[in-house]
Amino acid sequence: MKGIRQLAEHLNISIGTVSRALNGKPDVNQETRRRVLAAAEELGYVANQSGRSLRQGETKVIGLMIESSKETVENADNFFLGVTSGLQSVFARHKLDLIMLPCPSDEDPHEYLKRMVARRIVDAMIISDTQRVDRRIDFLSRAKIPFVALGRSLSASNFPWIDLDFEGVADHAVERLIALGHRRIAITAPSSEANLGYLFIESYRRALERHDIPFDPSLVIRVRSSEQGGYQAAHELLLLEERPTAVILIYELMAIGLYRRLMESGVMPGRDLAVIGFRDAPRARFLQPSLSCFRISLYDLGVALGRMLLATMPAYRQFYPGGDRNIIWPLELMSGESDAFDVGAMV
Repeated sequence: MKGIRQLAEHLNISIGTVSRALNGKPDVNQETRRRVLAAAEELGYVANQSGRSLRQGETKVIGLMIESSKETVENADNFFLGVTSGLQSVFARHKLDLIMLPCPSDEDPHEYLKRMVARRIVDAMIISDTQRVDRRIDFLSRAKIPFVALGRSLSASNFPWIDLDFEGVADHAVERLIALGHRRIAITAPSSEANLGYLFIESYRRALERHDIPFDPSLVIRVRSSEQGGYQAAHELLLLEERPTAVILIYELMAIGLYRRLMESGVMPGRDLAVIGFRDAPRARFLQPSLSCFRISLYDLGVALGRMLLATMPAYRQFYPGGDRNIIWPLELMSGESDAFDVGAMV
């Protein structure tokens, strides 16, 4: 691969002319531009984007920070692929690139983010897996780096975010189960400090209280958000002296592990235990009985995230005026067979 100096020497023209030709400047005639572009392709010339970025003060790159671990890889579904498809549809209009920044689960997300920012590899950030108190939000706010969060947090007071309607899911699921005659309803929650767990549990508690059902901490099963976590949740439910008649899951793929453990014990989902899952994940669609869960358009969610982020960036704000800075994203219930049984038949 040749540098721009070698390219200029090869063509016997000035470095400035080569640079202007490569950058499409109008003061270079068409024949010279044709020669430069042909020679650049022949010699494998690639512009030094990092140097150009330093000169222009921007990278044209947006970073999406996600958690990375052996468990998340093994239990990966299409959530972030769906979201990134929507993000890229927005960024492509402005010739912006999107890169994934996978933070190892054994590293402090705050320190990882600081390192990425110090290296100046992105112009703006999208952070996910927000914690109850998330130092990343305070850091980005203080540093005045454009960002949007996929998730809420108690950190900072005014930052742009989009979050799934975890409260609505818990509330709707509890109301549905109570209407079917259930009174002893379990719920799963993340074992981490993810803020979504707090939102989910609080909405669940309020829904029970509206029906004068006491909150029982033993029915809140904290496990990892994975298939293995679902297996563990089922195991813990089976050990309870007074088993619940229904369970609501916080993570879509938990249902796979939960079904497996229940069936090992001769407990049939949809007959002996009502199950409501979280999201309509492709791998969970093959479960029998079919899973009652919630539908969401990940593509549209990605589009909304991208538009919200660009509205915070001075160079693109004019294209996205008047947008919301905070959005709770709705989910739609899809009825299956996993919670469609008569509770009275169990007595």
